[in-house]
Amino acid sequence: MLQNTRLEVMRFLEKDVDAFVDEYLIPIDTIWQPADFLPPSNSEEFLDQVKELRELAKDLPYDFWIVLIGDMVTEEALPTYESWLMNMEGVGQEENNGWSKWLRHWTGEENRHGDLLNKYLYLSGRVNMREVEITTQHLLTDGFDPGTGVDPYKNFIYTSFQELATYVSHNRVGQLAKQYGEKKLNKICKMIAGDEMRHHHAYSEFVNRIFQVDPSEMMLAFQHMMKHKIVMPAQFLREAGHKMGAAFEHFSDSAQRIGVYTANDYVDILRKLIVRWDIGNMTDLTAEAEKARDFLMKLPDRMAKISERLVIPEESHVFKWVTPA
Repeated sequence: MLQNTRLEVMRFLEKDVDAFVDEYLIPIDTIWQPADFLPPSNSEEFLDQVKELRELAKDLPYDFWIVLIGDMVTEEALPTYESWLMNMEGVGQEENNGWSKWLRHWTGEENRHGDLLNKYLYLSGRVNMREVEITTQHLLTDGFDPGTGVDPYKNFIYTSFQELATYVSHNRVGQLAKQYGEKKLNKICKMIAGDEMRHHHAYSEFVNRIFQVDPSEMMLAFQHMMKHKIVMPAQFLREAGHKMGAAFEHFSDSAQRIGVYTANDYVDILRKLIVRWDIGNMTDLTAEAEKARDFLMKLPDRMAKISERLVIPEESHVFKWVTPA
């Protein structure tokens, strides 16, 4: 019988990690790689293909570039996310257990995203790559704090939410690229979004399994994360010479203006998670966890009302990242 401590629950679920890897991740030798979507540099047509890419890139609007760059920088800060998750209770660097195997495989898949977007931005001719690289290094240096500590329950709530949020963002950027006639970028974003959705399904399944064996503590963890709000991985985003986090709000405004990721999306993701984990019908809870369940069930409507009052600036912030067309 489980004592329902975090560590014991993680060890109990660890027996299924190989099955999670097989179901939700793709073997390295068969999954797509960034080179599949970029002009091959060893081809005689390389320069012509780059020229075509740059011509199409000219028609993409300013806020679009800000969002694409912000998404890329977020993906490039992957080392921070991996190191954070590897410190979760029940994982650990030294044991090389099932959970560390999952996280390394997951990291390998995620690493392709920033690599691909970085190369696309470099080839586009629209981006001041040095300024973007400074921003990326700052984000890695400034660190990351999603408010989860080493608690796997809170971390899996965070990753379940965040993977779905990144799916929404990449998918919408791809849709906009298609509208502007950039079919290659549309395909790039769709492939990345597909990965993010697979990863979301995995992490939400981890939470579902924990609800089955430790429902009250999982419910309290869910409430904790939503009370404190899910912070974005790029919350500390900044440009050269600016304070930590100064660029994030402007990046977020750009995403809201063009409809890539909005306050309504945040609420919609919360609703989806509540349905996914059948929160409303959860039983066998402690009195405290029942209150947490009731709080969570009312939260989306409360947040939706707040989001209606949100005012987004009409003018775009002038970033150092984008070179005028």
